[in-house]
Amino acid sequence: MGILSRASYVIRSKVNALLNRAEDPTESLDYSYEQMRDELQDVKQGIADLTTQKKRLEIQKRKLEENVEKHNRQAREAVQQDRDDLARKALEKKKSKMTQIEELEGQIAKLNDTQDQLVEKKNKLQNRIEEFRTKKETMKARYEAAEASTRVSEAMTGVGDEMEDVSRSIERAEERTEEMEARSEAMDELEDSGAFEDALSDKDSIDRELEGLSTNSEVDAELETLKGELGKGESSSGDADVSDEEVDDELADIEAEIDGADLEADLDGNGGSGDADLDEELDVELEESESEADEPRN
Repeated sequence: MGILSRASYVIRSKVNALLNRAEDPTESLDYSYEQMRDELQDVKQGIADLTTQKKRLEIQKRKLEENVEKHNRQAREAVQQDRDDLARKALEKKKSKMTQIEELEGQIAKLNDTQDQLVEKKNKLQNRIEEFRTKKETMKARYEAAEASTRVSEAMTGVGDEMEDVSRSIERAEERTEEMEARSEAMDELEDSGAFEDALSDKDSIDRELEGLSTNSEVDAELETLKGELGKGESSSGDADVSDEEVDDELADIEAEIDGADLEADLDGNGGSGDADLDEELDVELEESESEADEPRN
């Protein structure tokens, strides 16, 4: 096989494959049905033309038959007038017309036979067309049902061309969404860690953290000042509560000292005079503590 032959074969194969993919069976069936109907119409037109030609021959035959009768009368009249020469001419014309009539009859007979054959073929073709139309509608219904079933199956399984495009679009959208979410989380993490320094500032993360602590301290101090200005009574009562607690603690310490002193006195055997002196000292300390505790309340 030469190069040109191989190229021609490859081209025909490619074109045939393209035509097979582009061919719609329903459209092909409709086209074939229309072609058969066109052929039937051509047959009918041929029968009509043949019938027209036959009618013309029949008309021509009738005219010739009329001429035969005319020439026959002319020959009779010529014989009656003793004009044998005219009678002979009339008979010769009659003979010629009869010969033409015989030829026309043969042609008309052939046309009749041809017409009968064409009518028979027309009837057969018409029956075939009706059968093909029934089969065509059946095949179209089967094809459309199969095509619809295939589309539904492809849509449910996601293997169709359109559904494949939709699936790819969804996958790409999910990938882009996940990428953007990861990028957003990474940016937030880097920003919180201070990895992104302000381009217009020469401060580092430590400077910013110290400034934040200083700012918080200033805010707390200002808040305490504001509370002091708006709630002095509450602050005084709070100081009194604190002073009472301190007095109670101090009294508890004194009682503990007294208990310890009594225990030492018993151990030393000093008697009642030591106890009296210790009681007086304790009373003095208690009075001083109470007076100190009452001064903030006043």
